[in-house]
Amino acid sequence: MARIRKVLVANRGEIAVRVMRTCKELWLKTVAVYSEADRTALHARFADEAYCIGPAPSRQSYLSAENILAAAKQSGADAIHPGYGFLSENASFVRACDKAGVTFVGPPASAMDAMGEKTRARANMQKAGVPVVPGTTAPFASADEARAYAKQIGFPVMLKAAGGGGGKGMRRIDREEDLDAAWRTARSEAMSAFGNDAVYLEKFLDQPHHVEIQVFADTHGNCIHLNERECSAQRRNQKVVEETPSPILTPQMRAAMGEVAVKAAKAVGYVGAGTVEFLVDSARNFYFLEMNTRLQVEHPVTEWVTGIDLVAWQLHVAQGGVLPFLEPIKPRGHSIEVRVYAEDPATNFMPSPGHIVELRTPSGPFLRDDSGVYAGYTVPNTYDPMISKLSVWAPTRAEAIRRMLRALDEYVVKGITTNIAYLKAILAHPDFQRGDYDTGFLSRAHQQLLGAEDPQRTRLALLAAVLRAHHRAEQKAKHLPPPNAAAATSGWRTSGRHLGGWKRS
Repeated sequence: MARIRKVLVANRGEIAVRVMRTCKELWLKTVAVYSEADRTALHARFADEAYCIGPAPSRQSYLSAENILAAAKQSGADAIHPGYGFLSENASFVRACDKAGVTFVGPPASAMDAMGEKTRARANMQKAGVPVVPGTTAPFASADEARAYAKQIGFPVMLKAAGGGGGKGMRRIDREEDLDAAWRTARSEAMSAFGNDAVYLEKFLDQPHHVEIQVFADTHGNCIHLNERECSAQRRNQKVVEETPSPILTPQMRAAMGEVAVKAAKAVGYVGAGTVEFLVDSARNFYFLEMNTRLQVEHPVTEWVTGIDLVAWQLHVAQGGVLPFLEPIKPRGHSIEVRVYAEDPATNFMPSPGHIVELRTPSGPFLRDDSGVYAGYTVPNTYDPMISKLSVWAPTRAEAIRRMLRALDEYVVKGITTNIAYLKAILAHPDFQRGDYDTGFLSRAHQQLLGAEDPQRTRLALLAAVLRAHHRAEQKAKHLPPPNAAAATSGWRTSGRHLGGWKRS
């Protein structure tokens, strides 16, 4: 395979910046793509070159294979790293890259066909003898079909997007009368996130653990696993806190799950970084859930305990390289990651886009902040509201928790609302500290994590907010510039402020 020299990162935010950092360390040129909503985004500023690929809606920009490949051609990029989400698990995009002579940093289209769509992956795993969560192996054509199957296996059930992950296009359904609304919203969300509105059903397992295994394979037939990640701290089926090693796995379980994960990857001729996800029930039986044919959001915790740069491995394998290690690597110490969102936990996690007035990120030993924002940046309301991933490493789990709590105390974001206080409450919760939590933990402990609400205090806070807004409006009215002030402003200075230093295609 040809040597890679310039990498276009077909993504945005923190993952785009993270991939570019490794590229720069490997002396590879980097190319960013951005939508019109992301003109001042960090990833567009960080790259060596940046190209606008369309309007704000992702279907017209980050999900447009045609626009991304046009940017690759214009920039001379010879490889495309998809990050996660968007086109990262789109086999048609991989084939388009192959046709254009651009290296796709990820698995081949055939493996993505076999595992990228969740229903097909389930069918393939059943054929390979891998235990799977009870459910369908094909998407439904209508809500009526889904209803009939749900009644057959019994509620509650999970309606899930066939073409993606990350909690998008996923709904728990407890009653038949809730199915139609869940069907519409899940399909709409899946289409917006992945360009594929196919959905399927699985039986909902009560209080399971969500444990995933990181696998890695090369083009020479080698495949290994890099241990597990515990991902059970979830809200709305989206991970919020991840850690490794898992508090519930024994060395024997780790070996057994790792063996099954490698078997699953080899069964479809997998290449590159992938994650095999499992649900573990109360009896410690594990079931195949799905395979994510891409780099995961939570990959930093694996990098902490193995000492491996997974993106560097991806680029190495994409150029035909052999895996540097051919045996499983024993985890060293403990790592925890939290996802910092621009959202308000007290208002049902409503997104909180807006202007970041001040940003102070934590620092110190064995701490990493993968961020896609900066002070002065305006978080758009168009995309996922995650603004950074904070991860730590320590010799023991207890020390890792203490380090994360200290780091979160240092994290300051002003101008928008974040979930930082909520994350601290999770880390301090007795169930989390004992490692005794499952996928229902956050929903059960929600009010406790928010803190007891005082109605009087809430009313006072609302009154204070109204008075403050009124005062600011009065002050602004007193200091309005004269009508001709705009004419006195230098056109050169206006232009300079608009450009802000980012590169334009």
